[in-house]
Amino acid sequence: MNFDYNTTRNQLILAEYGRNVQNMVKYICELPDLQERNRYAQAVIDLMGFLNPHLRDVADFKHKLWDHLHIISGYKIDVDCPYPKPTPEQAAVKPKHIGYPQQKIRFKHYGKTVETLIERAKNTEEPERRAAMVQGIANFMKMAYVTWNKDNVADETILKNLAELSGGELQLQENINLNKIEFKPMVSRPANNNNNRGRNNNSNTNNGKGRVNNNNRPQRSNNGKPRH
Repeated sequence: MNFDYNTTRNQLILAEYGRNVQNMVKYICELPDLQERNRYAQAVIDLMGFLNPHLRDVADFKHKLWDHLHIISGYKIDVDCPYPKPTPEQAAVKPKHIGYPQQKIRFKHYGKTVETLIERAKNTEEPERRAAMVQGIANFMKMAYVTWNKDNVADETILKNLAELSGGELQLQENINLNKIEFKPMVSRPANNNNNRGRNNNSNTNNGKGRVNNNNRPQRSNNGKPRH
């Protein structure tokens, strides 16, 4: 008996679509009629989109599906593609290295965004708008502090850090109250024992639906008559 193992089959080019899609693409490549190839190719494109619904979140996902169709065929499929056909040379090009950020963050639990907001607030000349921005930044700093440190923080600490990050240019009144933010760890709920409680309460009573407790039944003598 001959067994068909994956190790003896052709290598999957794009494993996320499976071997059946690859066999369909191979069948399309062997069709002699162009119109028939186009019809079957459109059906395979719809199937590929159904098998990978996450591609719908990608910009121009139809273009990506057609590129995958050409890649699965080994760039040999001859169909009328609505997009420019990819080439093996384009697939061999490696993207440029993005690089690591070289910016230093003074308080990492606040993040770089807080420093950017502080610089914008410093450049704001309108007093009312500047005060509102400083108030929002301080509230965000408290939320970020509680999120990463998992502990409550005094408003004096936030005001002190705000003054340090802004070089003393942004300050709030010491008696101001920031939004109250507390870290609340997840607590597992206890098991629901209402059913067991109800059963225990009804075990010694007869409500017409349950059984009568044996202790409440009248005792009978040996001759079958009840005892009083």
